[in-house]
Amino acid sequence: MSAPGPSLTPMSIDDLNVSTAVIRPGDPDWESARRFHSGIGEPAAVIRAGTVDDVRGALRYAAAERLEIMIRGGGHSAWGGVPGGLTLDISALDDIAVDGTRVRVGGGAQWGAVAHALAAHGLGLSSGDTASVGVGGLTLGGGIGWMVRAWGLASDQLVGAQLVTAGGEVVEVSDASHPELMWALRGGGGNFGVVTRFDFEAHALDGVVVGVFGIEGDARPVLRVLRDVLTDAPRELTVTYMDVPAMDPSAPAGAAITAVWAGTDEAAARAVLAPLASAPGVTEREFGPQDYPDVLMEAPEFDPEQPMPGFVGGNTLLPVLEDDVIEQLVAFRVANPASVVFLRSLGGAYGDVAQDATPFPARDATWFAMAGAFDVPGMLDDVARDAALQAWAAIETEGSGVYGNFIASADPSVAERMYPPSTMARLAAVKRQWDPSNVFCRNHNVQP
Repeated sequence: MSAPGPSLTPMSIDDLNVSTAVIRPGDPDWESARRFHSGIGEPAAVIRAGTVDDVRGALRYAAAERLEIMIRGGGHSAWGGVPGGLTLDISALDDIAVDGTRVRVGGGAQWGAVAHALAAHGLGLSSGDTASVGVGGLTLGGGIGWMVRAWGLASDQLVGAQLVTAGGEVVEVSDASHPELMWALRGGGGNFGVVTRFDFEAHALDGVVVGVFGIEGDARPVLRVLRDVLTDAPRELTVTYMDVPAMDPSAPAGAAITAVWAGTDEAAARAVLAPLASAPGVTEREFGPQDYPDVLMEAPEFDPEQPMPGFVGGNTLLPVLEDDVIEQLVAFRVANPASVVFLRSLGGAYGDVAQDATPFPARDATWFAMAGAFDVPGMLDDVARDAALQAWAAIETEGSGVYGNFIASADPSVAERMYPPSTMARLAAVKRQWDPSNVFCRNHNVQP
């Protein structure tokens, strides 16, 4: 592997060759520039990059001004709310090009646009759940989505990338050219540079079958049936379970299971899901074919009049969904009226990937679990908050890793929980080669 180029020395701002303006507080575009999907930031400056050269210029500007850098694509990251630094908005780098099954996607594109572009060619990629989520953040963090059992993580489909290093070098990355850097990009986060283009290998997909089932009464026996169905289900099937209060705008209130089958064989999907559909308390709400882009939900943007409350809980990757974990998850929801519990099936193609083939943890996991109480003033006092933290901590011990993309925290200790020591050591070695000064630190940070 060739070493990255030397770091660029600070220079006059007039010499930075940024074709788009550096937007600072007080400028006419400031209010729109600092707003992102999940909040309103307080950076020292914002640069909206329209070209790869703009990205290079922005990195020079950050070096000259000694500013930390936060990369914004879809704008769902918690890092957008950390004050100071330079926000490098790459959302204009959103070109999508399809050549056979090879798909080249700009680093600032969003998954909804990618899904629509691929559907026109009878293709699909395993993305997340939300149309407005950025391709970059999701992929670099792994990317669990509706096709995770069929095709694995979003990062498992990544075959190449164009990356701008901290020193301004533009590097074409692949398994052949820079194998360790390519390994790190498949789940190591945005620690190594600005990815301005992702190259994916797509899959044939003529549509999906979607089933939604409501749950009334005790969810425990239903979850046991769901677990048993997924134990030997075809990998075309991925399911979620969600139980949310009426206050959560992302989903209807109550408990429900959503199943997505990769393909249009409705009879096959019905046959596999029959034990679930006939379980006591389960009611079919919808079942039938859809276009895959329509499965991706539209998440509401940040509303300063109604900001989202804090989240007391976490997530974990479970090797097995044991009865006692089901009990703990349901008990968590009952104990905290303003809370959410979420499960997603894994296994299948996700588990085909060897643990050391990517940085993503817990390839032995068969379920992803998340639970959290909403920290609403007047509803969650110190006693209830501590109880929720303790209840979640007990659940997390049942897992073998955590998923960074579902952690809405800028706490620097999160990265240590995401990666086992051997993986962190390997990531740190890659970091030392490509970003020894830790320019890219506003992320779940790997120290060089």
